[in-house]
Amino acid sequence: MLDEIFTGGMALVTFLLFQWSFRHLPEEKWQFVASIPRLKKTEGCWQGLNLTYYGLFNAFAYTLAAAIVILLTCAAGMPLALSLGLIGLVLAVCMPGSRLIARIVENKKHTFSVGGASFLGIMLLPPLLMALHPFALAVWDLALPPMVYLATVAIAYCWGEGIGRLACISFGCCYGKPLAELSPQLQKFFRHWHFIFLGKTRKISYADKLDGVEVVPIQGVTAVLYCLTALISLYLYLKGYFTTAFMLALCVSQLWRFGSEFLRADYRGRGRISAYQYMSLAAVAYGLLVALGCAMITPSADVTIRIIDGLRVFWSPVMLLSIQALWLAAFLYTGRSEVTGSTIEFHVHHHRI
Repeated sequence: MLDEIFTGGMALVTFLLFQWSFRHLPEEKWQFVASIPRLKKTEGCWQGLNLTYYGLFNAFAYTLAAAIVILLTCAAGMPLALSLGLIGLVLAVCMPGSRLIARIVENKKHTFSVGGASFLGIMLLPPLLMALHPFALAVWDLALPPMVYLATVAIAYCWGEGIGRLACISFGCCYGKPLAELSPQLQKFFRHWHFIFLGKTRKISYADKLDGVEVVPIQGVTAVLYCLTALISLYLYLKGYFTTAFMLALCVSQLWRFGSEFLRADYRGRGRISAYQYMSLAAVAYGLLVALGCAMITPSADVTIRIIDGLRVFWSPVMLLSIQALWLAAFLYTGRSEVTGSTIEFHVHHHRI
């Protein structure tokens, strides 16, 4: 019963978050959290550094994904230290890798690529688990089947990217095509649910002049699909269907990434089929090979998932501080806007002295 309560609670919180986000985040005031004075220009006037809701939601996405990995691996009996080490190694590669791949594919130095980061993570995890297997045996006498950990990461990725798409809504990036460019059938489908982004500092405005235009709510569709997939995969995982949970989360997320780009209007690199789409297909093929290899090499996972054991891990000041530190690091890394600027002016309300 606890599995159903936990899954249902996650579904309710996610639904309420999406209900608010889809209604408000396209509004102009939801792009910047704050602006910090950096360089004085004239008396009382400063050049500011903009901190964005893009970074805020990305920080929540990174933190949620890490928390889900910790929760589910500890619920499966994996030592906390091993989970934290794997998370740290993956993030150390994927966070800077997301910027590097965007630079290679899109020739942009000041942006991030979630698709590139996910591709790196998918490719990195299986060999990393193989390399750490002897260490886990020597230190903890642990032989946890790799599919258990791969399933947790796939679920966490779906949920993290689903929440991360709210960052794209707030910044006006990863946007869909104008409804006017769609077929009559698709126009009818999106007639009652579309986004209209406002604000000249949003990417949809300065890149394609599509502010104020009805566009496909591709970020919202992705968020709903990914989080729904994560919920189903989570329940399968809690019931012991690890390979099914892994393949469902991987295939839905990567095949939708391939298909969704045909509805996007932002620049994705040269060619009708983008490099990110090729990466998504390669990730599915690689995942199938990994799942087949795990089925042939390792025995079926005889692991009982106790969600209460995973929840107990978070009842610790050290764990709570670690989660907060990850959130802060992710916010500072992704939330400092390098493509927008601000001018801040300070003055005194003399009538209140």
